[in-house]
Amino acid sequence: MTAHRTVFERSAPSRAAVKQALEGAVARPFWLDDIAEGRTEYPALAGDAAADLVVVGGGYTGLWTALRAVERTPGRTVTLLESETIGWAASGRNGGFCEASLTHGEENGQSRWPDEMETLTRLGLENLDAIEETITRYGMDCDFERTGMIAVAVEPHQVEWIAGDGTDENLFADSAAMQAEIASPTFLAGHWEKEGCAMVHPAKLAAELARVCVELGVTIHEHTAVQRIDEEGALIELVTNRGTVRAPQVALATNVFPSLLKRNALMTVPVYDYVLMTEPLSEAQMESIGWTRRQGLADMANQFHYYRLSADNRILFGGYDAIYHSGRKVKTEYEDRPESFEKLASHFLTTFPQLEGVKFTHRWAGAIDASTRFCAFYGVARTGRVAYAAGFTGLGVGSARFGADVMLDKLAGEKTERTELEMVRKRGMPFPPEPAASIGINLTRWSLDRADHREGKRNLLLKTLDSLGLGFDS
Repeated sequence: MTAHRTVFERSAPSRAAVKQALEGAVARPFWLDDIAEGRTEYPALAGDAAADLVVVGGGYTGLWTALRAVERTPGRTVTLLESETIGWAASGRNGGFCEASLTHGEENGQSRWPDEMETLTRLGLENLDAIEETITRYGMDCDFERTGMIAVAVEPHQVEWIAGDGTDENLFADSAAMQAEIASPTFLAGHWEKEGCAMVHPAKLAAELARVCVELGVTIHEHTAVQRIDEEGALIELVTNRGTVRAPQVALATNVFPSLLKRNALMTVPVYDYVLMTEPLSEAQMESIGWTRRQGLADMANQFHYYRLSADNRILFGGYDAIYHSGRKVKTEYEDRPESFEKLASHFLTTFPQLEGVKFTHRWAGAIDASTRFCAFYGVARTGRVAYAAGFTGLGVGSARFGADVMLDKLAGEKTERTELEMVRKRGMPFPPEPAASIGINLTRWSLDRADHREGKRNLLLKTLDSLGLGFDS
């Protein structure tokens, strides 16, 4: 099949327009900037301490684990240790799509756990409902909007995929219907999943989770890096740069950073995702695009974009490039990649040409903890005293709460509907060591790009990975 140019190549804006849009954009996550003034600071650990449960990691997974621990067992002493600041990493840098899916989408789940998908879908929706209920109950100010998400076709062959979703009221079956909802010449069709996704302000959510944790008695220490795990009789020792904390139980929520357990050293790789945020749109600019129902959007390419509105009507536009650097390192210098930001700005102006002249105020990146099964894996170590959840692969905003309950179930030794799932009981395959990891990941990225240029047709490598349960289309 002859390769074709994608819509973003066929209708690219001028380089001058791209340069103008990016001029002045600061290299910082907008969400964290937005809460910087008045942010609550938590003291570093000062010497040795003890608790009933120690949580390592101050992102969503760690915060939900601490919160759920004291909700489930009032009076339990819980200490949370964070090497930087609350929500500093992925939890303050993501797009704010709080999805119900626990399996990174229906297709990925069906290919791996078809017999469990009905249960997994129900549990995912219950988990999202519980997040909404918790936010309401504690008065958490995090711009939560349960708007749902639209899967958008931007190439002719993707329209057929959309049509396969049915003809219900949530289907925008053609370009006219889709553009009546949100005006973009690139939008050819769409399907709106109304209940399965909410929009949140990521950094506000992390900050509010921390606030509620402390109000319920959790102790939080920032700037306290756990260096290793030791054992002393019945206790687990967490040796940090500022003292040692001892507890009978530990929950590890270290996300993309190197695991404190050797068994998980090859289970994830850090993949960098890039994001732009515009200045607030004027009333006239908002009228030019519609988007009055404020849904999240994601196009259907292998290398896809995701886009959403903030509470003050900025547009976040991210995705497409997913960059892996050899060696599994997480480094600040990987976050500033001009070619990725220029590509995103070009694609944004192709998507919304009526917004030419709008400025981007922020550009940033973050590392995603990618696993070979593209959703979280779970387990325990040290005779059941240390639990872990990792590998959310960019879909942890919602599923982190589910992961927290899984870890607490496992630490309690409880058999629950969650822990009995095959998806929870079994781990995925590890990534190979270097240099095989770099070669495989970059060949896969190249193959996904080629598929987007060949109407979604997957080459032999992608078909082989699909057959091994390692295939992925985003």
